[in-house]
Amino acid sequence: MKKPQVPAAHNVLRVLTLLSDTDAPVSAGHIQRSLDLPRSTTYHLLRELEDSGYVVRLPGPGTYGLGLAAYRLASAYTTQQPLVRLAAKDLEAIASFVGGSTHLSRLAGSEIVYLHEARAPRAVSLVTEVGVRLPALSTASGRILVAHLSDPEVKAVFSGSGEQRAFRAVKAQLALARERGWDAEVEEVSRGQESVAVALVDHLGRPAAALAATFEAGSRDEAGRAEVVGRLAAAARRVAGKFFNP
Repeated sequence: MKKPQVPAAHNVLRVLTLLSDTDAPVSAGHIQRSLDLPRSTTYHLLRELEDSGYVVRLPGPGTYGLGLAAYRLASAYTTQQPLVRLAAKDLEAIASFVGGSTHLSRLAGSEIVYLHEARAPRAVSLVTEVGVRLPALSTASGRILVAHLSDPEVKAVFSGSGEQRAFRAVKAQLALARERGWDAEVEEVSRGQESVAVALVDHLGRPAAALAATFEAGSRDEAGRAEVVGRLAAAARRVAGKFFNP
């Protein structure tokens, strides 16, 4: 492995990556052992990161977690992503049309992560805020994305999802979603709310993101739901055209 030309910067990034991959704060000793760093180097890096706000030292056993500056950096990344920027205006318009919320999300293993939310005035607050992760097979957005994956990839998502249904049933649901080009859920994620979602696919037919709209359950008949799906699909085509075929 080639040696980094700036080892201090390299180790800072390693520390931040370790903390971002860990569900709970960890001790300096754990960081030292995991990254095979000298003890003095570990504490020097943590002190610099703490001073700049990227790491916080928690009271008690002396554990460390990501600081506010790291979260601000992550937030800036999600808002500046080209897909988010290109889709934001369409999602705002659709949220206003349905009187609810719209979202852009992407697959992350067997989960989806929400990267953008637009909410109409007086729309209810949902669990699906920016940064939230949910099991892909439990959401309309996740299912329409998984529906565009290869069979081995679908099986991998299923294996890591904790899904209680039989794989055959899940595959049948995904096949229907892909055939019609959208998926829906009613009160699977939020009580009193239903969602429809479409996939934004790249030039190879791979799922790049999902666009979804959430509104009051039962507020739209079949034709009304189809109108929402049509608007989402048109937005997905526009964004894909600008992003993948500029």
